[in-house]
Amino acid sequence: MTISGNSLINLEAIQNTSVNQSPFPYTIIPDFLKAESLHSLVNEYPDINSRGSVPAESLECTPGFRKLLAELEGPALRELIARKFSIDLTNKPTMLTLRGLTTERDGIIHTDSKSKLITVLLYMNATWDSEQGKLRLLNGSDSLDNYFEEISPLAGNCLIFKVTPNGWHGHHPFVGKRLSLQLNYLASQGALTKHLNHHRLTALFKRYLPSFLRKKNTYEEN
Repeated sequence: MTISGNSLINLEAIQNTSVNQSPFPYTIIPDFLKAESLHSLVNEYPDINSRGSVPAESLECTPGFRKLLAELEGPALRELIARKFSIDLTNKPTMLTLRGLTTERDGIIHTDSKSKLITVLLYMNATWDSEQGKLRLLNGSDSLDNYFEEISPLAGNCLIFKVTPNGWHGHHPFVGKRLSLQLNYLASQGALTKHLNHHRLTALFKRYLPSFLRKKNTYEEN
């Protein structure tokens, strides 16, 4: 595979990183984005002022950040991941979502849904001083302290893993700004439609619920 020198993604770093096979296939790439583009991409991260995942397609982005989103869903990264994880991703649909905030409700121990084949988590926080909010890869579902890897959500840190029944992960709750992109390769077009409909409905609910509650409280006060 020919690696483009114009890419924002550090494809060579991905190519040179080995995949750990136990307890589930994963790899951590601390320099997923090229150093010369990292600062500007962090500064151009879209404003997201609510909890939860937002589909990339619904966000207003700068041309530079839009280029990153296109590369994440592009053929070069797909080919590299397919090769590294020995999985056929030909014609598999992708889903790209972004997060801006986490609350005390986030970080619970879980595995990704069976409709996801590969998960790519890319963090975009310029600094990270808190012990909370660091993602832990776990040996089981019993405790966040039973972990074998911990990833700080610093900008450029990336985790890629194959979705398996034992792919437990989570983090201690962090309330505040925590920027991340999540790319998934999905099993089918139907799975993509289901996931996107869920995210869109959730975003709509979060957008209009506060206004509805304010009006309700006003009516009750009157």
